[in-house]
Amino acid sequence: MLPAASSMMNASLALFDPLGIGRASVDYWRDSLERNVLYLDVMRQRGNQYLEHMEQTKPNVLGFESEVLLDGRDLPRPVNYELLRILPPAGIEVDLQARPFVVVDPRAGHGPGIGGFKPDSEIGVALRAGHPCYFIGFLPFPEPGQSVEDVVDAEIAFLREVIARHPDISEKPMVVGNCQAGWQIMMAAALEPDLFGPILIAGAPLSYWAGERGKAPMRYTGGMTGGSWMTALAGDLGAGLFDGAMLVQNFEKLNPANTLWDKQYRLYANVDSEAERYLQFERWWGGHVVLGADEIQYIVDNLFIGNRLSTAGLSTRDGRRIDLRNIRSPIVVFCSKGDDITPPPQALGWIRDLYADVEDIYAHEQTIVYCVHDTTGHLGIFVSGSVSRKEHAEFTANMDYIDVLPPGLYETQVTERTPSGEDEAHIDGDYLLEFTPRDVKELDEIVQPSEEDDRRFATVERVSQINLGLYQMMLQPWIKAIMTPEAARWIRRMHPIRLAYKLYSDRNPLMAPIPVLADRVRTKRQAAAPDNPWRMAESVASDHISGSLDAYRELRDGLTEKLFLSWYGQPWLQTVAGLGVEGEPLRRRPGIEPEHRRFVDNRQAELCQRIDQGGGHEAVMRALIYVLGGAPSTDERNFQRLKASRAELEPELKLADFKALVRDQFFILKLDRPRALAAIPTLLASCSNAEIDEHLEHLEHVLAASGPNTGDVSERFEEVRAYFDEARPAPPVAKPTPQPAAPTEKAPASAKPAASPKAAASPKAAASTKAAASEKAPAKTKASASEKSAPAKPRRRKSPSTPKPSDKE
Repeated sequence: MLPAASSMMNASLALFDPLGIGRASVDYWRDSLERNVLYLDVMRQRGNQYLEHMEQTKPNVLGFESEVLLDGRDLPRPVNYELLRILPPAGIEVDLQARPFVVVDPRAGHGPGIGGFKPDSEIGVALRAGHPCYFIGFLPFPEPGQSVEDVVDAEIAFLREVIARHPDISEKPMVVGNCQAGWQIMMAAALEPDLFGPILIAGAPLSYWAGERGKAPMRYTGGMTGGSWMTALAGDLGAGLFDGAMLVQNFEKLNPANTLWDKQYRLYANVDSEAERYLQFERWWGGHVVLGADEIQYIVDNLFIGNRLSTAGLSTRDGRRIDLRNIRSPIVVFCSKGDDITPPPQALGWIRDLYADVEDIYAHEQTIVYCVHDTTGHLGIFVSGSVSRKEHAEFTANMDYIDVLPPGLYETQVTERTPSGEDEAHIDGDYLLEFTPRDVKELDEIVQPSEEDDRRFATVERVSQINLGLYQMMLQPWIKAIMTPEAARWIRRMHPIRLAYKLYSDRNPLMAPIPVLADRVRTKRQAAAPDNPWRMAESVASDHISGSLDAYRELRDGLTEKLFLSWYGQPWLQTVAGLGVEGEPLRRRPGIEPEHRRFVDNRQAELCQRIDQGGGHEAVMRALIYVLGGAPSTDERNFQRLKASRAELEPELKLADFKALVRDQFFILKLDRPRALAAIPTLLASCSNAEIDEHLEHLEHVLAASGPNTGDVSERFEEVRAYFDEARPAPPVAKPTPQPAAPTEKAPASAKPAASPKAAASPKAAASTKAAASEKAPAKTKASASEKSAPAKPRRRKSPSTPKPSDKE
């Protein structure tokens, strides 16, 4: 009926509507009705999908086939986690000798699988790179008595299982933790550092008090609710369970424009093309799970409000201190300026909470790399296809480079490549990963620390403890007495977010005619033209509605921040909370344990003894680290060229041994650079001229891989070249043939000095060589004597500007 009516109206209006306004109105009227029917049908499919998903025993949104290797419910302390092995899809081959790749899913109210729910995901990128992939997911309901420490111990057990399945691989697994899974694997790595390879934490909050004023309003939530007593109340109303839909609701409140209008209007406006993507995302977003009341209470008290993880203030039940400085694997922090759930200050603030300066990072032999995206939101960090194809692909392709980076703090940037010539062979993918050394103080521009704000958050922590104690004493016994599991189940079912899915499903009889109407509309769909004036007016109206909701959000967040700062900034409240003493630091930086100090002293003594020990590989690595230390940044091309050379020079050297070599030479240079450089000729003492030339050529190739060298790099390389030339062995000099007449009996004495073949061929050159040798021989004797008497004194050498006979080779 709709097509016939529309045709008749168009025909009749053609005579009376020369400008086409009436026909545009009819087209828009029909298109609007059809879009309404199709929109309701998509919402009906969403509701059915939700109910089907929630009825599954082990629901997840993984886009890859998998098999369970280890069930956390079978561990000594059962948890609702499990270890899965990802089965490669058809057409993708996995190298079992490659480093394993483990993705840990966040348990923050949604179901598992977000790290691999589509081909362009973290798992998809790793599979295409040929890595064996594993996934740590969870079930909808926790085990009785399950705690956060039990989950951390389970993840450690899962990693042991992964390592046991790859006994021939020396490299430890790369572990990726998204959002809440990030701080979980950091806790696990702090307790068992030897099990982890490079760690990538994406959008993971670790420093919960940090943030920039005017942004990150979620950090004020604990203070505005009076602390964690409301968390305890929610757990008691759930009969020991905490509904994850409440966490999802908190996320949605951060952006009311997207929640209430933009997301739904985007579907309505593009219902013909947007339905599949919308349903795919809603399958994960609506897969609400349940947490244990004790788990969420631990998280809120110790992390969100207490902020104890970034200051080494947590201990396990058996007394082990959870100190992130114990982690020995490289840590890659990936965050975004567009993330309002985990803004960059909360992702990076733990670094300046734990380390006074970069020397402190060196002392703990840690490598920390951070990457700050400009625009993507929280979910885009680990869901966006463009981010997966760019940042995650580069992190995966260069994990070996990250693993052997010397200790320190680095900022990395991913830029589009412009390869030419040899660069083509040294760049994986379409982008270039570049590392720039940074200092801890440079993070202040991102973290924006504030002593006044820290005092306010410390006051919130004290107030929270008081309110929680009052609740536990006065209300909690009564609520626990009246709540039953069945009543808690009905409360979860009646949550507004859950009802929004169920009311649009086939269980609602009012939705019965929708699928029939939708099928008829799809068979004769007539969409209005994009330039239809009414469609354009609709888009403008939508922008105004979205802008109004954004204005409301800004007003709400601004008032919340002002109220928080003014209330918790009251001196009398801070005094009552026990924080009124001026001059006392609120958060002392955790000290270094005596055991670690002794370890550092012993390590330094050991390295000092090894300054002049080793061979050509130690000399080359020491020289390379010294020369690259003069460069403002390095990139993956240097490492790819170094890896290729390593495969040629010593193919049997494992990556773990190569990493140890890099770190040892880095620390030797940090301890005593002049003596370390002066010892290079000693390390090359057993090398021939051809081997020294090969080492120098190797250094030149690695340095040239990233483009022309800067002035500082060139100067350092010439200095290193002089040390290498100093180590060249003297060529053998043939003994003169005896002659009957003996006026030349002293000729052998003149043949003792070292001379290059070119110099020995000329009498004039031989004379100059003799003079140079007469000066050089006593200098060598003196240098060797000084080395025995004072090891710390640099070995004497000729200035790089003074050419020697061996230099002319």
